[in-house]
Amino acid sequence: MEKYSQFRDRATGIAPFLPVVSEPAGIYLPIYICLFLFRLPFFVTLCATYFLFLQWFPLGSLFKKALLWMIMGIPGIWWIDLQIDGVKKGSLAKNESRVPSPSNVIASSFTSPLDSLYLAAIFDPIFTVSYPHTRQVEYISLFGAILRALSKPKEFPSKGAKMTDIKTLVRYHPKRIIVVFPECTTTNGRGTMPFSPSLLATPPRTKIFPISLRYTAADITTPVSGEYWTFIWNLLSHPTHCIRVRIAEAVYNTSISPEVDKKFSTDALDSLGDESAISSSTETLTSLSDQDMTEEEQKVLHRVGEALARLGRVKRVSLTVTKKSEFIETWSKRKK
Repeated sequence: MEKYSQFRDRATGIAPFLPVVSEPAGIYLPIYICLFLFRLPFFVTLCATYFLFLQWFPLGSLFKKALLWMIMGIPGIWWIDLQIDGVKKGSLAKNESRVPSPSNVIASSFTSPLDSLYLAAIFDPIFTVSYPHTRQVEYISLFGAILRALSKPKEFPSKGAKMTDIKTLVRYHPKRIIVVFPECTTTNGRGTMPFSPSLLATPPRTKIFPISLRYTAADITTPVSGEYWTFIWNLLSHPTHCIRVRIAEAVYNTSISPEVDKKFSTDALDSLGDESAISSSTETLTSLSDQDMTEEEQKVLHRVGEALARLGRVKRVSLTVTKKSEFIETWSKRKK
């Protein structure tokens, strides 16, 4: 893999974009093939039924979560290892403030389509897409978030994309959790990339929960875009998969004082007005995002980044979305 040495972080030697190679199946290959062929029809049927039809019906959050758990259960995702900072096992009921709740923000690691599926099955959140050069985010569906984990990285939003900001989403959806993938693109889980400034639009009183999701085996991560069949094979052919979930203590956006936040609030936003209110708020944040980050803003992103790296037991790397795009191009040429 010396050919890809330019895509290793110089300080740590970590290559976060290289795919994780599966262990050879060996004598178990016939079993893997049988598992894959047995699961595939059920998996495709349930996914198609949910994403094409059932998700649009007013079935209630609990019923939809049950369907998502069924989708996760087909490939054998049955073991969830959950740990929460500052909470002992068996005492979660006494520490409900330590887990994300409505009007909170989740800053999640981004390694696999399963990230979005798991978060949806637990929290029923609103998903967003972050970009490296703006504090705005793109509001997308669960299916859109799943596809993002298999798509090419983007430095800038597509033309015509509906952009908003976290502050607006929190105010317009006070009963929902907002999910942000601040790294902007997927990795193999072996390093944490630099963050988008999108988290800096979070209201100062809103909790930001860093959440790390890691998988065993790690070959169901999708750092290389377009590897749909490889992901499906690894997902459905293995007997079981384990998700290791780590939730850090909440971080606050201390770069904005409550007084300044209140000053910039508008009656239209507070009363959940029409789309024009969202547009005006978005334009304001766009002009702010063009400025360099202040020292306090850098500290906020640093605290969230350090928390994610600690939870995942990985190091932070300096490789950016631009470098990921270059890697994808090089990788595609190799395959051709």
